[in-house]
Amino acid sequence: MPASYYRHLVFDNSRTEGSYFPSEAKATAPSTLKQVRGKLPVSTKQFISPPNCLELTWSSQSGGDWFAEIHVYYWRGRDENGEHLVGDTLSFWCYAEAEIPAEALPSIFLEVEGGHGTGAVRLDSILAGLPAGRWIQVQIPLKSFPTHLPDLSQLRKVIFTQTIDDGGTHTLYVDEIRLLSSAVDTDAVGDAPRGLQARACNRHIDLWWDKNDDPSVMYYVVQRSTDGEKFAPIGIQAPLFNRYCDYVGSKATTYHYRLTAVNQAYAESAPSNTASAAINAGEVSDDDLLTMVQEASFRYYWDHAHPDAGLALECVPGYEHTVALGASGFGLMALLVAASRGFIGREDAANHLHKAVNFLARADRFHGVWPHFLDGRNGKTIPLFGKHDNGGDLVETAFMTQALLAARQYFDQNNAVEAAIRTTITRLWEEIEWDWYRPPHDPDFLYWHWSPDSAWHIGHPLIGWNETMIAYLLGMASPTHPIPASMYYSGWASQSERARLYRENWSKTARGNRYGNGTAYYDIELPVGVGVGGPLFFTHYSYMAFDPHQIRDRFVGDSNYFENNRRIALINQRYCVDNPGGYEGYSATCWGLTASDGPSGYMPHEASARGDTGTITPTGALGSFPYTPEESMQALKHFYYDRGAALWDIYGFRDAFNPTVNYVSPIFMGLNQAPIVVMIENHRSGLVWKLFMSNAEIGGVVASL
Repeated sequence: MPASYYRHLVFDNSRTEGSYFPSEAKATAPSTLKQVRGKLPVSTKQFISPPNCLELTWSSQSGGDWFAEIHVYYWRGRDENGEHLVGDTLSFWCYAEAEIPAEALPSIFLEVEGGHGTGAVRLDSILAGLPAGRWIQVQIPLKSFPTHLPDLSQLRKVIFTQTIDDGGTHTLYVDEIRLLSSAVDTDAVGDAPRGLQARACNRHIDLWWDKNDDPSVMYYVVQRSTDGEKFAPIGIQAPLFNRYCDYVGSKATTYHYRLTAVNQAYAESAPSNTASAAINAGEVSDDDLLTMVQEASFRYYWDHAHPDAGLALECVPGYEHTVALGASGFGLMALLVAASRGFIGREDAANHLHKAVNFLARADRFHGVWPHFLDGRNGKTIPLFGKHDNGGDLVETAFMTQALLAARQYFDQNNAVEAAIRTTITRLWEEIEWDWYRPPHDPDFLYWHWSPDSAWHIGHPLIGWNETMIAYLLGMASPTHPIPASMYYSGWASQSERARLYRENWSKTARGNRYGNGTAYYDIELPVGVGVGGPLFFTHYSYMAFDPHQIRDRFVGDSNYFENNRRIALINQRYCVDNPGGYEGYSATCWGLTASDGPSGYMPHEASARGDTGTITPTGALGSFPYTPEESMQALKHFYYDRGAALWDIYGFRDAFNPTVNYVSPIFMGLNQAPIVVMIENHRSGLVWKLFMSNAEIGGVVASL
């Protein structure tokens, strides 16, 4: 199946030029190993799968040693969902410009979870030297490694290392490191890809083709030509996708494309049809740019909605059945934008939402509250964060509920599908027992989690300032299971000692520890928020549908939460201009510190020394469009025009990047693409805000604060 591509992959390409981030280059003098900031270099001179490969340039000296480590990328939840590698043979390709004698070739060993190693296999036991100018495939049965580990499925590293001290300097290019399965039939060559189409945008060309579940296809090779006759390979695409983005820059010309399918034996199919598109690099209006970004970002939720659930996956690539509830809610709000903007038809959008709400109606719920993660096949809970995470998640449910109430207002036509959508949403909304998540032992607060096995064991009260405000607002609005309006002040904005300590424990600051702040950062006074206000998603998630213009309380005085959020976004932007950490790339146009998939995994980046790692997240700046339209537009143009070759892809901007360590996220995240779509729309038309606020139940909340 196409999703299995990543269950065999160790390395196919580097997303960044110069060096490969999931690698490590180490040498003990007097031996040497070429490195770029401790990473292995990337070369575009040679490749098996375009456009690049790894370069190993070493000198093996007496008394020294060197290690070239290539790491397997493990996205969030991969281990927990059993997405380990499969295969019985390690395969990789080698190329040398100058002949390398057999005895000078490196050795290779494997390392699995926990740091356990296999022992080394000498390549001179497999190759009688490496000839110059020819790619050679090496295949090593896993059982050939001298220390045979019982389970190599949790492979973490493939490591090349010094064999003997021959004293020479050698360069070896390595590409296509995979685990292969010897039982797979590699004789079959798939059919030529079909239905290739091309569409030019301002600096890039989108390609798409017919989906194909042929299990013999390992990947597609994308070829490009400027004359329609001489085609050269420019990249590959995993069979999980039927899209490719070619960022060509500003040269006004016509480009021609075709595809081939490659099987496990590296045999290529005949080429597809040719598709052509002409770049016009002239001026593009801001409105056109916004539409382009919204449409591309929305595709994540359309192309990769779970086929049974109609809801969003946690990340792509990622486990193919992990539906993330909050991200799905954001995606359904993006669906409303897509239908309104004409990216998809209203009938298609309605049918999609009908499937989604029917799935939600039969999925696991705990007093009406869904879990954080669901199995898209059957609606069963996935306790991704441990055995106690096997029940209701009130905050994720609140994110979803925002979307459902906005959708109930959008799909207002008197046909069977839209009427069924409204009826189902109303029932789901009325069945959520917000008051149940106000535990008897601690009735001043709503609690994040409840488990049917361990009840309130996780013990996480919802205390602001953070992303959880929407749970209190919806609980107050519930027509069937409401919480008292007083809980806004006893819980979310609590002044208790417990709340003070809670805020200080996560923020490591006393500023804002009693909810109100009043500190000025970069000459901007912040009425409400802890520290500098936290990651920017604090200003997005609760306000994707709930219009912050409408929220006033005793802590913001004559202002409102729109203004408070605007100040947090401006502080974030000015922090990046100031750049106290000295990170590469930060500027007035390169900003946005919020939660994302960064070099050290998923982290809540913020505008403080404690929370800043040099990682910029495009959704931080772009999700702030309503608050900082000029600064956000400048960031969008910088991300697209100046960094588009690395950042822009089939679903808009990649999740995050860190120029200091030459990192670009290899995944898209469901939590981060939709806020771009929705908040840009709220800036442009206020669509989702207007829809949600038109619900009769919501008006009473605004009046009660």
